[in-house]
Amino acid sequence: MREAARRAGVSPGAPFRHFDSREALMTAVAEEAQQRFRAEIDAALAGTAAEGPLRQLKLLGMAYLRWAMRNPAHFEIISTGRWFDHDAAVAVSRDNADAIALSEQLLAQAAASGQLRSVDLKATQIAGRALVYGLARMNIDRHFPRWGVQPEQVERIAEQALDVFISGIAK
Repeated sequence: MREAARRAGVSPGAPFRHFDSREALMTAVAEEAQQRFRAEIDAALAGTAAEGPLRQLKLLGMAYLRWAMRNPAHFEIISTGRWFDHDAAVAVSRDNADAIALSEQLLAQAAASGQLRSVDLKATQIAGRALVYGLARMNIDRHFPRWGVQPEQVERIAEQALDVFISGIAK
């Protein structure tokens, strides 16, 4: 709270004139973060329907990663559940459910068009999410240098990891 107030150039108590509690403030921050995240996804997928569902799945994953890498504090807030009650935050839960549904829809389209190996779609969806989440956490937690990956290489490595994942599920 103090850091947020400091960055806003106000006193440490000022945020509470607008929010009843720390959780209310963090919920508002999470709602804004989730909207920005969704805008990143929408921008990445705009006009890509003809590229096919597996390409769109990769673009979705890269949008997730790019957003998380550019917005680590927002990523931390909406992904960890430590800062607010995710289930009670209707707008955040709705946008998150939409993103989950989008990945589910893309996998279903790929399966229906015969582009996937015989895989469990739910397990594949969760594996994809775990991959991008894990890569984002590795970046935020500064693990990549331990693996010999320099900051300017992270996005390329992440894209290659997504390519490996897509190759593994595609026919």
